[in-house]
Amino acid sequence: MDMTIRPRRLRGNEVLRKMVRETRVDASSLIYPIFIKEGTDIKEEIPTMPGQYRYSVDRMGEKLQSLLDAGVKSVMFFGIPDQKDEAGSGAYAENGIIQKALRQAKRDFPGMYLITDVCMCEYTSHGHCGVLAKSPVETPPCCASAASRGSNEKIASRLGAAQVTVDNDRTLELLAKTAVSHARAGADMVAPSDMMDGRVAAIRAALDEEGFLNVPIMSYAVKYASAFYGPFRDAAGSAPAFGDRRSYQMDYHNSREGIKEALLDVEEGADIIMVKPAMSYLDMVTRIKEVTDVPIASYSVSGEYAMIKAGAQLGYIDEEKIICETAISAFRAGCDIYLTYFAEEIAKYIHEGKIG
Repeated sequence: MDMTIRPRRLRGNEVLRKMVRETRVDASSLIYPIFIKEGTDIKEEIPTMPGQYRYSVDRMGEKLQSLLDAGVKSVMFFGIPDQKDEAGSGAYAENGIIQKALRQAKRDFPGMYLITDVCMCEYTSHGHCGVLAKSPVETPPCCASAASRGSNEKIASRLGAAQVTVDNDRTLELLAKTAVSHARAGADMVAPSDMMDGRVAAIRAALDEEGFLNVPIMSYAVKYASAFYGPFRDAAGSAPAFGDRRSYQMDYHNSREGIKEALLDVEEGADIIMVKPAMSYLDMVTRIKEVTDVPIASYSVSGEYAMIKAGAQLGYIDEEKIICETAISAFRAGCDIYLTYFAEEIAKYIHEGKIG
């Protein structure tokens, strides 16, 4: 048969396949999300995320060292406080859980790049990502008692669960305050995940005013209201007590809206744009990559992790191969940065030549 062009010529052996590979992965592109909990001597497995743990500050070093040994030098901190209130004041408390973790990590692991999630949902008693409309203007004290805070049932009754809305503009001040507190404690980068309009501009202005001109912002610009977040909400105790987050997170039917969100955040000063979740939204990674000139991140979220672990435990899939394939799919779509609970495993696979 007379064929001049034979694509299979470049697939003949492993050396050649790697030589012509279009997508390459390096451990420096990986970020590991880590949950830090109040208390001491804590390393507790997350039931919905087998192999993932909540760590107290005094034990998080075990995981940070393990990551560094594997070649992963970047982490994203998520805090789990003991006390919560309607205004999420633990998020910006000087001695909050993330602030303590940052100071300790900076001392013990100066080579680790520390990124913080900037949101209110882990710190509010109602589980929403900001101050609720109609809630008191005064910020409750960080360690207010359960009695003084009141129950979630009372809050829901007062506001009406079907009409719960987050007050966008009042929340901006608290997000900016949180980002500044993280920078003061040692954060190398802040990552707002709340999806409030204008939060990147508010955070950038606050950081600059406090002298943190060189602290980058990685914006969760294209964050969809997704069922893939379920295990994370269990891990962080951040599920809404009533209502849902569809009034501020994006409708997963929409793609042009995601481009609008990304362009707005770049205009406001975002240094990196994130698409979340990853697996089912890689079309958005590609589209955002085409219209912006900033690095693109995607977050392989808890539901993706849990599905892979469950399938592997049942013997339905090859865990190692699925981890590699899903990671490469994100980079092939256009990711420059990949947040994943499999960061350590992927780094090892890169070292072993199984991926990369």
